[in-house]
Amino acid sequence: MTLVSSKEFISNEGKYFDLALDEDVCIQRGDYMFRLVSRPIEEQYPPQPFLEPDDDLRSAITGTELKKRMKASISYFFAKKQ
Repeated sequence: MTLVSSKEFISNEGKYFDLALDEDVCIQRGDYMFRLVSRPIEEQYPPQPFLEPDDDLRSAITGTELKKRMKASISYFFAKKQ
């Protein structure tokens, strides 16, 4: 295990990130100690499955169509109120 101060880590962070691939690296800042942990990104964020289009997606409308429908509805309610 390698123990470094926060100032030393900031000065040579690339060195310590590379070192963390093979051994534990701890950074000390005041009374606290932090450990660098290295692992492949896939372990943290597994790939998400691709969802196939379904009936809900096929029945969806576009943003342009929604805007057109909303404008008509809003105009109707304002005309009705007056």
